[in-house]
Amino acid sequence: MLILGIDPGLQKTGWGIIESKGCALKFIASGLIKTNPAASLAERLASLHRGLAQVIEAYKPQSAAMEETFVNRNPASALKLGQARGALLAVPALYNLEVAEYSANKVKKSIVGSGHAAKQQMGMMIKTLLPASGVISEDEADALAVAITHAHHAANRSRISA
Repeated sequence: MLILGIDPGLQKTGWGIIESKGCALKFIASGLIKTNPAASLAERLASLHRGLAQVIEAYKPQSAAMEETFVNRNPASALKLGQARGALLAVPALYNLEVAEYSANKVKKSIVGSGHAAKQQMGMMIKTLLPASGVISEDEADALAVAITHAHHAANRSRISA
């Protein structure tokens, strides 16, 4: 099963595609969708939508997962991130994909074993789990971590239902 992981952001959104076969994971692709900070909010949201649609059309994942928003101290930033998340959540749904959401702590716990792992630990584990990923940005690593978390939880759900 191909899984799309999404690390949402208004300035840049990380995405990653992995293949999950049982317990085996394989890196397929990752990248960033960047928006123009000088553009209007509506144009930036449309840019995120178009960028993620291109990823879905190119790789044809069977499911998607996104990191949940943490509470931000700055209400304006939290609102903008929420709008970006909304635009990004709609895209896989428009392609009839299941979209799961995971908290940052759940993702960190799934990848590193600790819900309060540092970015460096996360990056190191992504390199260990997906050595073919090469040199990637933190946002791409976060997106791949979300996809891996979804693969682990999907495997558990299928075992329980069986």
